[in-house]
Amino acid sequence: MKPVSILTNPIMLRMALLLFAAIAAFLFGLFAIRRLRTNLVAKPGSLNYAPLAAEGLPVHAYHAVIQQLKQQKHELAAQQQSERRKAKASDALSATILSNLSCGVLFLNTSGLVRQTNPAARNLLGFASPVGLHASDLFRTATLRPVSDTSLSQSTVEQALAPALAGKAAVRGLLLNYFTRDRENHVLELTASPVLAEDASLMGTTLVLTDKTDLERIRFDQKTNHESSSELFQELRLSLQAIGGYAQLLAQDGEADTARQLAESISRETAQLDRNIGSFLGRSWAATTSS
Repeated sequence: MKPVSILTNPIMLRMALLLFAAIAAFLFGLFAIRRLRTNLVAKPGSLNYAPLAAEGLPVHAYHAVIQQLKQQKHELAAQQQSERRKAKASDALSATILSNLSCGVLFLNTSGLVRQTNPAARNLLGFASPVGLHASDLFRTATLRPVSDTSLSQSTVEQALAPALAGKAAVRGLLLNYFTRDRENHVLELTASPVLAEDASLMGTTLVLTDKTDLERIRFDQKTNHESSSELFQELRLSLQAIGGYAQLLAQDGEADTARQLAESISRETAQLDRNIGSFLGRSWAATTSS
């Protein structure tokens, strides 16, 4: 049998080519590594002194942007601090004004719970701190007083306050008979106004209480005095009318001229007194009605 030559064997030829390609790739990689190492050693300052950002911008540009952002952050913090100081000053001013008001002021949230009051409201209602109470509990002992010039027909204070608590409309001119826990009766005028946000959403309701107790007592005393005065003057008028009648009889039946003259004088005086009393009663009644 004739021996096969290595060069003519296809398997051996492929193995030789593969070995040659591997040696060539190894030599090329070794050359590339040495070239890269030489470049890194020869130019060490290029990475330290002339760095470029990912987008090709120098680092000092980023430093400027960062400094600008820090400055804006500082200005924003200063502005926020200034706004907080202004808000605190406004709250302090509002608290001072409310504490010196003679009218009671309460603020109710959207659920009808008391969130803030001033000293006058606490004194009028007889609570050390009504915060947290619902409007129905706050005016549990109150009843509406009839007012001639109002169209309200609600039977309870809670029903009368319903439009304001719902944010629909303000309620003004409610007169209440309010009994404190010490059974003291106060006459209070109540005004309720809804507080709306910029988007017309309901934020809460403010209640303003004005003490009308002394005024109502004065009106009651004036009415009583007027009734007493009316009775007194009515009796006086009847007496004067009787005197006038007697004077007229004397003038008709008298024989002497002197008696007739006196009778006429009595008649004139009684007529004048009657006119004066009528005028006084008219002015007194007009003053009581207007007050």
